[in-house]
Amino acid sequence: MVFEEAHLQFINGHLADRPAGERRGRLERGHQHAEALFLRNVWWPLRGHFTGLHPEYEVTDWRGRSYFADFAWLPGYVKLLIEIKGYASHVRDMDRQKYCSELNRETFLYAMGYHVISFAYDDVEQRPELCMTLLRMVLGRFQPSEAPVSRVLLMEQEVIRLAVQLARPIRPQDVKEHFNITYKTAIQILRSLTVKGWLLPSADTKQQRIVRYELARGVLEYF
Repeated sequence: MVFEEAHLQFINGHLADRPAGERRGRLERGHQHAEALFLRNVWWPLRGHFTGLHPEYEVTDWRGRSYFADFAWLPGYVKLLIEIKGYASHVRDMDRQKYCSELNRETFLYAMGYHVISFAYDDVEQRPELCMTLLRMVLGRFQPSEAPVSRVLLMEQEVIRLAVQLARPIRPQDVKEHFNITYKTAIQILRSLTVKGWLLPSADTKQQRIVRYELARGVLEYF
């Protein structure tokens, strides 16, 4: 099934479950370009289905007022809320009161058992592979993969986590010791992550050979 057909069925199915009232109106008004783009560029390529995903999901904030998250992923034992945030609406046009309210809401939702993650609209539009990798890492904490995942891909994800934990340029030796693999294999993984844009090589000033790798700027902004 192609995305357009699956997306239409997904939205129509949720509209059918909301025959009237604000919950239906919110879905009709709130599920717009940014939300559809996230599904097209990030969720669909990663998951291939919308099972467990709910658009414009209603929750109650600490004041007892209704709040609609862009998406909620509810596979049965996890409550994950996903927000797509544009710079204009969430940064440039936000005053102090709105800023306080947003932080209070996220803290309250965490206390209620929800996990809230946010993606920048610019990344969803221009760097969807980065969003996919980060989302895969999040979902992987809560649910085993539904399809076989290559050992190399899992190792690449773990290398990113290791690089963040080290808080310094990562070396092939670090990867070799962490995975108990050969030095050659460690270099291959680091080079693969470099090609994908996650790492930036750093050369030895004397010998002009690559000796360490730094996390790319866009990666650091998420941790």
